[in-house]
Parts: sequence; structure tokens; C-alpha cells
Amino acid sequence: MRGGWVYFMTNRRDGILYVGVTSNLPRRAYEHREGLIGGFTKHHGLKRLVYAEHFDDIRYAIQREKTIKHWPRAWKVRLIHAMNPEWDDLYDTLI
Repeated sequence: MRGGWVYFMTNRRDGILYVGVTSNLPRRAYEHREGLIGGFTKHHGLKRLVYAEHFDDIRYAIQREKTIKHWPRAWKVRLIHAMNPEWDDLYDTLI
């Protein structure tokens, strides 16, 4: 079974949040940054990767994403602050 990632995209510090799951984080983050994916992230200009969590089994990543999507916003923000307090764009750390 392939590994997977849960990640958050945003437009700015403390901005709109999007939670996603992927097996290829560098490719997926690039697609968001370049506006290649229609929908919520493109509509709101969510180009900044601010959180990423890796799982050895993508099934665990999918379950984690589903869990996080039900969390209050404050819990998501706390998760980001714990890993990335400045809300830096983590995209350049992927390459």
C-alpha cells in the first residue's frame, strides 16, 4: 500500500483553509499553486502549503483527512501553529 499525505492550503496567514489528501504532495501542491485544479482552492486563491502530515499507508491519510474536516477551525489552526507558527509556505521544502 502506498503512503499518503494530509495537507492544508491557505491564501494567507490565518486565512481560508482547505484540507486535502494525496499520494504525491509535491505534485498536488504545484497543481494548487498553478491553479490547475478547479473548485474551492482555485476560487479562493489557496496557493500556500502550510501543513503536511505523512502516513505510510494512504488509507490512514484518508481517514485522518476525514477526521480533520469535521474539526472546528480553531483545532485546525492549532495544528498549523504547532508545526508552522509563521504559516510559511512549505512548498519549497518539498523539492
